[in-house]
Amino acid sequence: LPRFSNIRQFGDKLTRVKQWTGSEYKDMLKVWLAVLAPLLKGHPNHLKFLKSVTDFILIAGYHSHTETTLRYLQDALHGISRNIYLFLPYRHNQSISKIAKIHSLFHYIECIKEMDSADNSDTEVSEATHNNLIKDGYRASNKFDYIPQMLRWET
Repeated sequence: LPRFSNIRQFGDKLTRVKQWTGSEYKDMLKVWLAVLAPLLKGHPNHLKFLKSVTDFILIAGYHSHTETTLRYLQDALHGISRNIYLFLPYRHNQSISKIAKIHSLFHYIECIKEMDSADNSDTEVSEATHNNLIKDGYRASNKFDYIPQMLRWET
């Protein structure tokens, strides 16, 4: 893969990721359609679903919205709704009705209209702060039975 200025190369690290950070997630979002398209060649509706999810995530993250961007967001949501059934066979209970993150998508547009934007509704800032606090708490401990010490630290 040629190097581009805004595209992160994951290499073999991708298979070792245990938990995604916000920036890793955004970096993956930039390339996952191109990576998955050849694998989903015989499954165009699966690819349409993933494109709709990508569009939704990217558009929802805009700092401000207009009626046009909200219409784009609604179109992406419609694409998600229309094709999500494709993934039901992979669910143990054959249902998506109790997936809170999927359910919350259907309230985004309403929320954006009330609050003007979904900006700052991600977890990047709190995630970064949390990581720094955890690291600082560990460094302040004596590294033996450190969890109770970390819980007491800064409280």
